[in-house]
Amino acid sequence: MGAPRTGTPSAAVQAHYDCARPSPRDHRLWSATTPAHGRGAESRRTARRRELRRRKLTVDVQPTSSRRPYPAQVSQPDAAAPDPRIAAAERGSAPAQRSGTSAAPQPSERARRRRLGVEIWIVLGLSLGKSGVYALVNIVARLTADKSLREQSTALNTSQSPRPYLDLTYQLLSIGFALIPVALALYLLSQNGRSALRRIGLDRARPLRDLGVGVGLAALIGLPGLGLYVLGRAIGITVEVQAAALNAAWWTIPVLLLSALQNALLEEVIVVGYLMERLRELRWGPVAIIAASALLRGSYHLYQGIGPFVGNVVMGVVFAEYYRRRRRVMPLVVAHTLLDVVAFVGYSLIPAAWLAALGIG
Repeated sequence: MGAPRTGTPSAAVQAHYDCARPSPRDHRLWSATTPAHGRGAESRRTARRRELRRRKLTVDVQPTSSRRPYPAQVSQPDAAAPDPRIAAAERGSAPAQRSGTSAAPQPSERARRRRLGVEIWIVLGLSLGKSGVYALVNIVARLTADKSLREQSTALNTSQSPRPYLDLTYQLLSIGFALIPVALALYLLSQNGRSALRRIGLDRARPLRDLGVGVGLAALIGLPGLGLYVLGRAIGITVEVQAAALNAAWWTIPVLLLSALQNALLEEVIVVGYLMERLRELRWGPVAIIAASALLRGSYHLYQGIGPFVGNVVMGVVFAEYYRRRRRVMPLVVAHTLLDVVAFVGYSLIPAAWLAALGIG
């Protein structure tokens, strides 16, 4: 027979030793695989198991922060953290390095001023600057004509079709497209992220005060303006202006009201809000800014004669000075709308005999 077994534990018994909490199945397996003569060491093995169980319980009650992590969980010490400024510079230059180009340099002050100047010419060329050029050519033609200015006339808000509904369509399209330069100017003023409406004071922050100031400005400009027109007609420096030449229809008054609002928004936003803001960015002086705004306003009224040119220059000085002090366009829009409503609607409602007596019909 071979040598007697020495009680070396099998694989199942070895697994049993490694377990902290042996199960009853492990007890039975250990008893079946351990020879009888080897059980004399049971007391030592039992003591060993109790010691291992005690150590495990001791580890379990220790705080989590004091436990020693397993080798797989031990992290290597981190490298020295890079300088945040260097990391930011590397992030900023990464796209340029990937594309093979360097970052674009900031434009100089001279380049920025040149760009603003070009922008102003484009906006004015698409709107009231173009009207001013045409009005200048028109007044030259009138002054060199055979008739005097007193014998000449011009008409506003004319009909564009003998068919009423087609004429209405043309009128609404003209009003809508005339406001495109206003949208462009507001868009350009908001390029730095700030609301253009709040920047030039075209919001509803103080409606009652704006309405009151607008009514006061309309009275301040309207009454002297009417007197200047009558005087200009008397001395022959103003042409006859027919403020409303639309055919009679149910929509005539609403279209005239919309036309008055369109004129107010177009002139006050571009001539006052946009132009003065841009000239201030170009560091023009207050006197030069007010003069430029007032002369532009007068230029596109030259087709009406010398008298309306002077009157609108004075109006431009008053409106520009108000904006310089208050930085609000809304009262100017209110005043201009009221002036045009009285001129357009009032002209269509005043009897022809009264107009002839005033020399404006």
